Amino acid sequence: MTSGNRPLNVAILAVPAATASTLYGMLDLLSSPGRDWPFITKGEICEARMRPYVVARSVEDFRAINEVRVHPDFALHDCPPPDIICIPDFFVNPGESVSGQYDPEAQWLAENYRRGSLLASACSGAVLFGEAGLLADCEATIHWGYVSTLSDNYPRVRVQTNRSLVLTGEGQRIVMAGGGSSWQDLALYVIARFVGLKEAIEVAKVYMLQWHDLGQQPFASLTCHRHSDDPMIGSCQEWLALHYRTRAPIASIIERSGLPERSFLRRFTKATGMKPIDYLHAVRIEEAKQLLETSELSVEVIADEVGYEDVSFLNRLFRRKTGLTPAQYRLRFGHLSKLVASAHSDFARPHVPAAQK
Repeated sequence: MTSGNRPLNVAILAVPAATASTLYGMLDLLSSPGRDWPFITKGEICEARMRPYVVARSVEDFRAINEVRVHPDFALHDCPPPDIICIPDFFVNPGESVSGQYDPEAQWLAENYRRGSLLASACSGAVLFGEAGLLADCEATIHWGYVSTLSDNYPRVRVQTNRSLVLTGEGQRIVMAGGGSSWQDLALYVIARFVGLKEAIEVAKVYMLQWHDLGQQPFASLTCHRHSDDPMIGSCQEWLALHYRTRAPIASIIERSGLPERSFLRRFTKATGMKPIDYLHAVRIEEAKQLLETSELSVEVIADEVGYEDVSFLNRLFRRKTGLTPAQYRLRFGHLSKLVASAHSDFARPHVPAAQK
């Protein structure tokens, strides 16, 4: 599966019993990578890295199970070749068979899987993998209320109720999320795997996913990344972005500006809305966030990496700026990098059917 330089095609499969909130929630999240973060943090207009679209048996409008009108972009037979297919949850009577109800969708899923598409389901969406004959001798997960729907109707599937995310199939190209709001984790995983971990974390911050009870503080981005229209101040911002670790960087940019100190401080604050020292701290805190999200470096090492000799100062400043200690921030935001690393480790191992083990 490759997309070259074009955005990844992501087909979101809709059936009349679908839950519209998940359907359109997926559409929002998967439209975000590469587009929303640069716009929010820098005011830049950039192309999205993924192109999600709604696919159904036909292009005729229908009402989802909660009466929200769904307007498919394409029919199964004429949609752009999907790199990824996502299936939202849909209404199924627990334990009952849906045999014969979704034959066109099941055939379409099986055909695209053979062509190399990744298939991802949320909650009861995994039932369609069973209908497509893709779960024989495979592990699976689904919402606890639908375990019997899988186990009773697809007897060779091994349901793992204790796992919220399961990867299986050839090349680990079938991904299932268990239930509830796990479709958000599913979307983040897909973004991390095929666009990048950095972009997945950015989307999580933009949408304040999973950690919304903390308020917006931990997600607040560097508004100071918006470069000033003042060329001299913009040059100082660029220099700080590369040299924030150095000793006395504020003195250095004042010297580089050629202005008297008071004049520089007034001009910098007017251009950026921040005093130079506050701007420097913001740059360093953002770098510390990135290291906490993506590395196993100790907080002491991170403090030194971003320019602070005193780790206790970083701890106090980080908590004041984000509402969390560095350790708490890593615990909440570092999970995605671990998930992707674990999944890629599984991805590197060939799938062996149970009968061959």
